[in-house]
Amino acid sequence: MPHTLLLRLPTPGQEDTEWLSIDDTGVAEATRQRGPLSLAAAVARTAKVIVLAPATQILLAEPDLPPGSGAKLARAVPFALEEQLTEDIDDLVFALGKRPAIGGTPVAVVSRDVLQGWMSDLTSVGIDPVAIYADMSLLPPNPGQTVLWLENNRLSVRRPDKLPFSVELTPVTEALIVAGVIPDPLAGEIPTEPLENAILYTTREDWTTVQDEIEGLVEQFASIKIQLLPDGPLPWLARSLVNTDAVNLLQGEFARSKDYSASLRRWRTAAMLAGGLLFVHLAAEAVQLQHAKHESAALDTQIADEYSKAMPAVPMQDARRQMQTQLDRMRHSGPGAQQFLHTLQALGTATAGTPNTTIDALSFHEGILDLKVTAPGLAAVSQISQGLGKQGMTADIQSSTPVGNGIEAHMQLRPAGAKGGHP
Repeated sequence: MPHTLLLRLPTPGQEDTEWLSIDDTGVAEATRQRGPLSLAAAVARTAKVIVLAPATQILLAEPDLPPGSGAKLARAVPFALEEQLTEDIDDLVFALGKRPAIGGTPVAVVSRDVLQGWMSDLTSVGIDPVAIYADMSLLPPNPGQTVLWLENNRLSVRRPDKLPFSVELTPVTEALIVAGVIPDPLAGEIPTEPLENAILYTTREDWTTVQDEIEGLVEQFASIKIQLLPDGPLPWLARSLVNTDAVNLLQGEFARSKDYSASLRRWRTAAMLAGGLLFVHLAAEAVQLQHAKHESAALDTQIADEYSKAMPAVPMQDARRQMQTQLDRMRHSGPGAQQFLHTLQALGTATAGTPNTTIDALSFHEGILDLKVTAPGLAAVSQISQGLGKQGMTADIQSSTPVGNGIEAHMQLRPAGAKGGHP
């Protein structure tokens, strides 16, 4: 089963994309990575990709819609939201979430040009996402507290049983007032609503910027807790992915699903030709099987010759079994040999998922394997390094040199926790 790649698009004015590989429970399989979208594409080829888009460009709402479903319900959405929209409805894309038994229907609205721009950027590097969510949709709900997420100049708010929303405003005091989280001191009226219990999530860098301001607002909350995000918000948001009720923007004209019956009709002739080719293939396989029997006999003769050269003093009875016995003795001849074989096994597993990768040279000394590897690019070398890490190995990249259509890298492999080797 392919792993999931959670990819967060940059906000306007930023260039780098963030991504994180996660398992089916939302647990990160590797550390968060950051860089150009083209670098993320190298990891996305074998993953199910879910994209988080900047919430400041997406409107989330829960309008009360008339009974119905499908296209009829979709046509009613723009009219239900017309008081909240500032753009022509023909320039917008409306996506519907799962309709609850009681209450409004979750709806996400985004500019068609903006969504087309995101899809163009993704498809240009070969990324085909299964879903695009507003990033604030993964804010974890808390039944007893208002969840606040502060990132740069953006404050996202999620109250219990309410849709999240974002305010992009500085200073943070103004953002909290506009969001209705704290009373407006200029309103001139005594607040009638009770003060809120809140929990604020932010990075250490953003907290350093607003700490004094937040500490001066403590009396404006019934209570407030601060949770720092040492690895950034992406691993934190990923925890909500498994049970998310977020609205997927890839609907209607942007839907990923296809008309498989129409596709089957278009490919019917091709399927018949494929059936004919299969028959020819099976006939050819029968001929090859007979040929393989002759080759097997010749191979046995060659094995016997090689055995005589390798072990001339040992009488040959069963060449395959005797050579396997010698290999087993090597495996148990000492910790060095055992470690060498274990390291080779880990290397073989790690490189199996990186096509067009070759091992040019290797040497083993004092528990450390030195090797030269030729790979399509740095992304492939990074994937090998991560694969070795999952098997308890540490891979140090000593150097890398561009060659032809790829790179030649010098690496050192050793068991995790062992000291670095010779230079």
